[in-house]
Amino acid sequence: MRLKKSLSMVLAVLVLAWAGSALALTEEETNNIDLYKRLAPAVVNISSTTLEHDFFFNVIPRRGTGSGSIIDSRGYILTNNHVIEDARKLEVTLANGKKYTGALIGSDPDTDLAVIKIDAPREKLTIIPLGSSHDLKVGQKGLAIGNPFGLGQTLTTGVISSVGRTMRSANGSLVEDIIQTDASINPGNSGGPLIDSSGRLIGITTAIFSPTGASVGIGFAIPVDTVKRVVNDLIEKGYYSYPYLGATLMNLFPDIAEALKLPVRNGALVIEVVPGGPAQRAGLQGGNRRAQIGNSIVTVGGDVIVGVNGLKVGDADAAIREIRKMRPGNRVRFDVVHWDGSRGSVEVVLGEKPRATRVRQP
Repeated sequence: MRLKKSLSMVLAVLVLAWAGSALALTEEETNNIDLYKRLAPAVVNISSTTLEHDFFFNVIPRRGTGSGSIIDSRGYILTNNHVIEDARKLEVTLANGKKYTGALIGSDPDTDLAVIKIDAPREKLTIIPLGSSHDLKVGQKGLAIGNPFGLGQTLTTGVISSVGRTMRSANGSLVEDIIQTDASINPGNSGGPLIDSSGRLIGITTAIFSPTGASVGIGFAIPVDTVKRVVNDLIEKGYYSYPYLGATLMNLFPDIAEALKLPVRNGALVIEVVPGGPAQRAGLQGGNRRAQIGNSIVTVGGDVIVGVNGLKVGDADAAIREIRKMRPGNRVRFDVVHWDGSRGSVEVVLGEKPRATRVRQP
């Protein structure tokens, strides 16, 4: 009888402990669990094989890993360009362990984005929905799903730490409106999704700032609005059609302007224009001589751009940002200060940025 009573008491304690642990889940924890269950199947592991030379110039294969998001039932997967760059072979592993050969469809080094494709049954693919990044608020929830260090799918959580950051891609191009998050991002997470609390993709995790190479709570993601701007071109053409001015711009700093006795102190100095390019055809003037200012040699004599379509710009980066919002064939009006001090405007029909190669895998 006592044994029965003791067993009953133990059972009651266990039931209460189980109930207590279930009740201990907060609303946020429940949401995290639901999001991971729903979206983890839409995140893939990408293994890339590149060929390198050793010390004796022997060709050796090198493998890298990254993550990707399935964005279309036809098998299109969004990832980072640096995950698949120069890859001779791409292997994609779904959350259920099924492996497929990936084919490169399109890439854009300037935004560090790429699209690959797998031939998988539509009914086997889970799609991650695209959200919006223009209205993100510092402090709102951000979750990252990926394959850090190739260990398999992992969920990390945090908040949006900052928005509107600017960073440079591997080829030196400025990438605007970068999202900063403290959700842990490590090597292998690259190309994976950053999602909001409703399960929408708001960014593509792309880089970390770390003195050790591991996450210290400062991660960066390419905003989904940038993704939506370029992804259709990547799928349809294999590359993104950037607008092309055909001119080299340099920041005009106050000390340079003062030394050159210019009537403006800030703007984008036109260093050179490409012969036959859109800028030259429209009459935008490039520099015609070189001058030493302090310890620097500067090409002078060109126009100074101080406005783009009526918006004042204080340096070359600001002018480039406005130009990159446009498309080839768009007309853009530049407010300029000529070298003689006179002011005017130049209207340029933007071309398409030339590409050295436009090779795409089928």
